[in-house]
Amino acid sequence: MRSLLTLLLLTLLCTCVSAQNGYTKVNGKYYPYVVDDCGDTLIVAQLENVSISSPEVFENEDDFKQYRRYRIYAQRAYPYAVDAIRIFRETEYMTQNMSRRERKRYNKNLQKELEEKFEAPLKKMSKTQGKVLIAMIERELDVPIYDLIKELRGGLTARYWATMAGFYGHKLKHKYTVGDDWILDAVLDDFNVSYELPEAVQDSSDVKR
Repeated sequence: MRSLLTLLLLTLLCTCVSAQNGYTKVNGKYYPYVVDDCGDTLIVAQLENVSISSPEVFENEDDFKQYRRYRIYAQRAYPYAVDAIRIFRETEYMTQNMSRRERKRYNKNLQKELEEKFEAPLKKMSKTQGKVLIAMIERELDVPIYDLIKELRGGLTARYWATMAGFYGHKLKHKYTVGDDWILDAVLDDFNVSYELPEAVQDSSDVKR
């Protein structure tokens, strides 16, 4: 897919590009550029992964409506899922060499920050929206939400939230499994919430250690 997109981009550029080219710095990174016949500078960069999926085929109207609902809910949950994965990856990295006491203090401060940022919008989510958000996170991390809470806050807190979630139909101990809900699978295939640590985060962690 990347090769195809690159080829298409170059094909378009070749129709109007002159021989002028070089490199330019953008946000600390260098990218090749070309200057077209009109004098405009065009930066050439590799595109990120693009998800292209075929139209889904549904056996009945109810399945189609469920697909549409899931897509709407996934679009709303996506920013929170991306933030959750980012925070988890950064926390995992930053605390890997901490003592248990240091990790507990770090997680406590992080909890306060998360509550201020996410508590209000997450309270407005419906049961199904919450289900989609949890599915996005568990699908990426391959870990039940219950285990994440247990790791960050302890077993007692995890059991409390598992009980509370049960009243709303959520089973926090049961990890999202591909195949249990094929309609949700089809929707989540189009949403990438993965996150890789930037060098800046790794460098700051190295300094602290």
